[in-house]
Amino acid sequence: MARTFVIGDIHGALKALEQLLGQLLLQPTDRLIFLGDYVDGWSQSAQVVEYLMVLQEKYDCLIIKGNHDAWCERWLNGEDPDPVWYRNGGKQTIASYENISYERRLVHLEWFNRLTLYYVDDQNRLFLHAGFASMHGPEKEHYDTNFYWDRSLWEMALCMDKRIKKDSILYPKRLLLFEEIFIGHTPTVNYDITTPMNACNVWNVDTGAAFMGRISAMNIDTKEYWQSEPAYVFYPGEKGRNK
Repeated sequence: MARTFVIGDIHGALKALEQLLGQLLLQPTDRLIFLGDYVDGWSQSAQVVEYLMVLQEKYDCLIIKGNHDAWCERWLNGEDPDPVWYRNGGKQTIASYENISYERRLVHLEWFNRLTLYYVDDQNRLFLHAGFASMHGPEKEHYDTNFYWDRSLWEMALCMDKRIKKDSILYPKRLLLFEEIFIGHTPTVNYDITTPMNACNVWNVDTGAAFMGRISAMNIDTKEYWQSEPAYVFYPGEKGRNK
């Protein structure tokens, strides 16, 4: 039986990603949905991109754009490094590209350009990096940047969870549009939780690999999940995005 896994934020931790995917015992019929933020943090951002390119040739992969990916894309396109990006993992990403040729960087740029902003499957489940603001759904979103920056969807789900019934007129319309919503972007370790979190019909699979957490994968049907070791154990002497 075909399985679909969602994978949370990676942030340059290739070794942790390889360990995680090894646990899944992937079959040719499996699908992988990556929820964004492949770069910025640990020292292998460019190598993560190369790895995902190869993975796409072997498996059915849907790769969604995160905010850190958008930052990196602009830098690869010739823009000066955004100072906020540089302080939040961009420095490590730039270093990871030191031995990547100009021609190969262009291939990476084209790859970032093709990344998906959001996806809705045939069971009305939404996948995106962060969130959306329109009460009419992502197809009516005014600002594409919300797909990889918005935190209000997740924060709303946290506040609403188990407080108001779905048939109430007070229940947020955004949460009624989809059977389930899968996101990354906001590390669960911010709440002292090291595993994927669920609030209302929203599943957050970013378990803080950029900091002291792990990369997580979840079977979207069974909700069984797998995790790497904490990413920092693979990169002794590095800080990731920890201050």
